Amino acid sequence: MASATITAKGQTTIPKSVRDRLGLAPGDRVEFVVQDDGTAVMVPATVPLMALKGCLPRPRRALSLEDMDRAVAIEAARRSRPARS
Repeated sequence: MASATITAKGQTTIPKSVRDRLGLAPGDRVEFVVQDDGTAVMVPATVPLMALKGCLPRPRRALSLEDMDRAVAIEAARRSRPARS
């Protein structure tokens, strides 16, 4: 089991074995989840881009760059309009 010491400033170093197991690299973020039983779990807060592959359904048809630009412009215009009361 890996262990670490907390400094006076509340900082600690994540042991290399844990960083390797979680796939953590410099600049990655982690979250701490405190369980009801008082234990804490540290989980990576960043997700590798390839882990997102396939999470969205395929588009019904391929879109051209012009189609995408048009959709972005429409949404940007919609968001810039003042809300109706």
